[in-house]
Amino acid sequence: MKKPHGHSGGAQRPSAAPGARSTEPRVSKSGVARPNRKGPPVAMAPRAEAPATPRRSAPHTASSAGVSPPRASSPGPASPDGASPAAPARFPTSTRAPGSGPRVGNARKRPDSPGGRAPASRPTTPEVIAAGMSPRALAISIMARVAATDAYLNVVLDSVLDEHRLREARNSAFVTELCYGATRRQLALDYALLKFLDRPLSQLEDKVLAALRLGAYQLFFMRVPSHAAVADTIEGLKQVGLGRASGFVNAILRKLSTLTAPPLPDEADRDEWLSVKHSHPLWLVKKWLRQFGPERAEAMLAADNVAPELVVRVNTSRTTRDELLAEFAGVGLEARPTVFSSVGIVLPGSGRVEDLFGYAEGLWQVQDEAAQLVGLYGAIPANARVLDACAAPGGKACHLAESHQVLAVDLHGNKLHKILAEAGRLGLSEQLTVKQADASALSSSLGFFDAVLIDAPCTGLGTLRRHPELRYRRVEVDVARLAGVQRAILESCQARVAPGGLLVYAVCSIESQEGADQIEMFLRSHPEFTAEAPTQPFTPPLPTAQGYLRTLPGPEGMDGFFAARLRKLH
Repeated sequence: MKKPHGHSGGAQRPSAAPGARSTEPRVSKSGVARPNRKGPPVAMAPRAEAPATPRRSAPHTASSAGVSPPRASSPGPASPDGASPAAPARFPTSTRAPGSGPRVGNARKRPDSPGGRAPASRPTTPEVIAAGMSPRALAISIMARVAATDAYLNVVLDSVLDEHRLREARNSAFVTELCYGATRRQLALDYALLKFLDRPLSQLEDKVLAALRLGAYQLFFMRVPSHAAVADTIEGLKQVGLGRASGFVNAILRKLSTLTAPPLPDEADRDEWLSVKHSHPLWLVKKWLRQFGPERAEAMLAADNVAPELVVRVNTSRTTRDELLAEFAGVGLEARPTVFSSVGIVLPGSGRVEDLFGYAEGLWQVQDEAAQLVGLYGAIPANARVLDACAAPGGKACHLAESHQVLAVDLHGNKLHKILAEAGRLGLSEQLTVKQADASALSSSLGFFDAVLIDAPCTGLGTLRRHPELRYRRVEVDVARLAGVQRAILESCQARVAPGGLLVYAVCSIESQEGADQIEMFLRSHPEFTAEAPTQPFTPPLPTAQGYLRTLPGPEGMDGFFAARLRKLH
């Protein structure tokens, strides 16, 4: 994927767990739930907010447990980083770790069991000794940091899990499931919490609100016994230094534990009911219902709450898909080919991506199937000189470099070294060079290219399953604002296309203003370009309009993308 203010497909680590359903913890006879994901502690910064519910400042007093001091809210960043995005948190491994025998792991992005803390009478577990915090405490810290800094969840989660390697993969998986699950279901959790809270969410400290959401998520969406969900979440809150709020949080969670399901608005107001049930902002629900109709819109809303599977793109400069599938089978991995992409493979999510077979050898790169389709749809002739104008994080640039000479350009110079590192791992360093430049103001000194790829900055609304926090940060005016950015990039990049060359435009958004409408407007002002579908159609065929590529979130299991292939006439 790219980053939702630009989304591309090559992250080192995926951002959502595998499986189509939320994984849930198993419970031991002692009543302690077990995890399946990763997680470490996080230091907190002053709070800047981006939650679903608007927050207001409130005075802080030592006596009011969990009440936060005044603060100003700040808008979310313009773009998240998706492992292939988007977005990556981490993926569990299920093959062998380098230099070791086979490993068994669990969910990729979605975990399954908590590291609930045992009673004081029980010995402290090695996990707590090693990390200093229980998985629930780590999850509270991660969620609070994301809220306080407007950071991307996958970035915070991965950095914390890298810094604090948990001894058991299931604990890392559990932390991941808690963080991603509670973020995906945030509106539904907040709706339930407000039934019992005596103050607005805006008056709660970040860690207190995180503990409430995480506890409610376990009660409503995971198979964690209610007593473990409540008690171990309270213990986690104490471990992060907020024991003074434990009574308050305990009382709310115990009230929630008496409910058999999360409360919902009256279904008579279908829009609001869908908004709360699937945790999407009301403006987006209304927009999708108008644009796609009730059936497809509801399928998209539901799909955004399912952890994506781990999908990789075969590095065809080193192997073929059939050969790699055979090698995966040889090491005990139950891999399968993707349906639409001819170079994609779906892997079981378990363990760290870096520990999976073939990663160190550069045989594949993490990239969602929809992002892979953009490169295939472009059908750029072999040996063409290609410009990737918005290259970070580098998935599509590396895909193109397998058979082309590529100049990868990005506005942010600090991201270029990651592209070079990936190219080096994949053995593509000689085919790919990088340069810092603004795609909306490219210099004529770059010359002309046989093909130009624009993986434009966008709202990222096609990648909400990978970047669940984005749905609460985006506002409706962002669509028009980013469409203006895309228009400027198109105007700049079209001048770098040689006569007879190709211009491939893509966004990880399903909004027509960023996709088909954007291209139609461009073609009206540039008669020297014409839309041209690739001569080799996808098998099975994908739904397109005017020869454009479009994928939608839904039962197909892909991110939402739009791409157009334009030919510059002589």
